[in-house]
Amino acid sequence: MSFRGPAFVSQKHLHRRTMLRGLGLGGTGVALGLPWLNAMRPALGASEAGPRRFVAMTLGLGLHAENLFPSQAGLDYEPSLYLQGLSDLRSRFTVVSGTSHPGVSGGHRAEASILTASPMGSSGRSRNTISLDQLLAKHLGNATRFPSLVLSTGGSNSPSYTENGSMIPAQSSPRALFEQLFVDESKKQRSQQAKRIQQGRSIMDLVADDARTLQAELGVGDRQRLDAYFTSVRDLEVRMAESERWAHLPKPEVAAKVPQDVADPSDLIRRQQLMHDVIRLALKTDSSRFITFHTGGGGGVVPLEGVHEGYHTLSHHGKDEQKLEQLALVEKAMVDQWADFLRDLAETDDGQGSLLDNTCVLLTSNLGNASNHSNRNMPVLVAGGPFRHEGHLAFDRNNNYPLPNLYLSILQQMGLEIDQFASSNGTLLTA
Repeated sequence: MSFRGPAFVSQKHLHRRTMLRGLGLGGTGVALGLPWLNAMRPALGASEAGPRRFVAMTLGLGLHAENLFPSQAGLDYEPSLYLQGLSDLRSRFTVVSGTSHPGVSGGHRAEASILTASPMGSSGRSRNTISLDQLLAKHLGNATRFPSLVLSTGGSNSPSYTENGSMIPAQSSPRALFEQLFVDESKKQRSQQAKRIQQGRSIMDLVADDARTLQAELGVGDRQRLDAYFTSVRDLEVRMAESERWAHLPKPEVAAKVPQDVADPSDLIRRQQLMHDVIRLALKTDSSRFITFHTGGGGGVVPLEGVHEGYHTLSHHGKDEQKLEQLALVEKAMVDQWADFLRDLAETDDGQGSLLDNTCVLLTSNLGNASNHSNRNMPVLVAGGPFRHEGHLAFDRNNNYPLPNLYLSILQQMGLEIDQFASSNGTLLTA
């Protein structure tokens, strides 16, 4: 089969999820997913929304409020120091001040609450709840090879939590992530992986059979608890079946070299940049639609001109002017990296618009003021996605607006039909 280059025009509209199907040896069905093709673009007048994605970028040490939040509310605000590098993206993001998670305190301990909005630590509950990203992955993540990706600039800590309150360890190596996403295992390794998944499903089937036999001997309360267990088993079986399917399919090919990890643990800016590049590839190839990337509070000196003290020390500035000046250099570089990531998404075609049009990108932290460990007035920037962006939404910094309302807006716009998340009492942004 051959095409004659630019003069060739497809007369057939293909659905985005078109598969190439055939019969392999022994009559075994084979299906191969296609990359985005122009023929998949809806005909004039037709509409087909592309997949919606969510990326949460979280910071363990916050952002200095005076440098982040504009002094004016609304669309016509004067950009703050940290927002000056986003002038070209002004219509694509919203900055929100005066928000926090109701009932959440504990300073650094509230890092566990960034995406769950659940009170933790000595003054709160002892067990966490499911995080925003994992709730999306649970219900919508089976469309991609990886239901979610949990990443960091260093270490395994993350703000991503399962339903039973267990933290999901983060991957901090861009090289390892790239290989996980795009480097195929051998045929033998894929076969072994599929076999392990099949064995796991067989064991679960046996357990389920035994449990059903037991059900007839139980009272009403125990039968209800057992039914809840069956539901979780069925959910896990579905996820395992998806894993088995992906184990047989080749990974996407990308025109990019395997990245080399940054050796210096204090070079947070280059580490962010490198991970951003791999995240963009993951989104572009539709390898995952729900991604969390955490930058922790490292103690080393970030290698930027004018910075001489450790990042953690600078964040606990005590209003010292010299520390604040250095902190501004570090934090502005971080926000500028976020802006560059948004530009990359805006310049990447996603069939129906750009990747940024179909990807909601959140930047936030558990700390509104790292110097005094305050969890009030959290830094919040939200970009892209299906939202109508509002410039600067300025709420009362003494009586904070509930940030879970934004999370509920994100969940609903991603396609979940729910009316509450954590302590939400409404929604914030609309499409």
